[in-house]
Amino acid sequence: MTKDQHGRPAKARARRHLACWLLAAACVSAHAAPDPATGGAAAPAAGAQQVFARVGEVVVTREQFEAAFVQAARGKFYHGKAPDGAVAALQREVGQGIVDDILIAAEAQRRGIAPDHESVKRTLDSYDERYRGNAQWGANRERILPALKARLERDSILEAFRKEVRTVGDPTEAELVAYWEAHQDKFTAPEQVKLSVILLGVVPSSPQAKWDEARAEGAAMLQRLREGADFQELARQHSSDSSAANGGDMGYQHKGMLPEPAQLALDKLEPGAVSEPVVLLEGVAIFRLDERRPARLNPLDVVRTRARDLWKRDKGEEAWTQLLARLRSETPATIDDSGFLPLTTSATADEKAAPR
Repeated sequence: MTKDQHGRPAKARARRHLACWLLAAACVSAHAAPDPATGGAAAPAAGAQQVFARVGEVVVTREQFEAAFVQAARGKFYHGKAPDGAVAALQREVGQGIVDDILIAAEAQRRGIAPDHESVKRTLDSYDERYRGNAQWGANRERILPALKARLERDSILEAFRKEVRTVGDPTEAELVAYWEAHQDKFTAPEQVKLSVILLGVVPSSPQAKWDEARAEGAAMLQRLREGADFQELARQHSSDSSAANGGDMGYQHKGMLPEPAQLALDKLEPGAVSEPVVLLEGVAIFRLDERRPARLNPLDVVRTRARDLWKRDKGEEAWTQLLARLRSETPATIDDSGFLPLTTSATADEKAAPR
């Protein structure tokens, strides 16, 4: 039986996915996102509903916000209980996101950006194919299809618009050099250590006596090494690590790749030195540091392509951030946040740090 990553049968997962999707589509149908082209809410008369936000002439109802929040919360928290601070942050993120999407959609419309109709059609066809023969899909298809198509077309326009804004030309040589010099951490190869290991394996669930036995064996083996025993030979005879056949040779490891206890032990060693026995999840290990290669900055000529791509990515994000700031400043927008939970200190910091 095919199962998903949570162990649920795939067919059951698909049914739940469809049920959630139909609910979301119903929300979209009943409380569709405001269309900046019409200058108002696409849902029933906004005057009869509580107003959540005004963006220029566009009105967003409380029901529209709640529908968007439910979808976002389901995707972020799944079915788990979310802490109040996380809910508060998500409320503000969704609210600002609705405002931003209205501003972006209006700007995209002003620029004459059209949806990718072929892509929209392929997506709609994929739903028909995926849920062919499903009673829920058959009963609701005609009712929700117009709203779904409109949603997909809006998403297509926004995607094309974001791509247009974020697409920038190649940097000049001077700009590339300046970027490389200012972001050397992005082009620095981390420290590497060449090491060997003797691992005295212990099953993690073993009783304490087994671990005590491995510690004692490790101490005795360390004494033998200090008395001149051959590290590689002992590794071949006693190590349960996959490197045993190679005399314990683990090759080069980047700093940070090893478990913390092992890294702490290695940080104290000079090349050629052997560590004290280290308790790991897999057992008790003795490491030998064979070589240490310090972190080194790669020359620009070696990382030129990566530097160019990162420069273009950063400039694209900068262009998008500047555009969004301009759109926000040019169009008055108000949000009724009286129903939001209060932000915690950590949530406030996260909200300020999170880019859109």
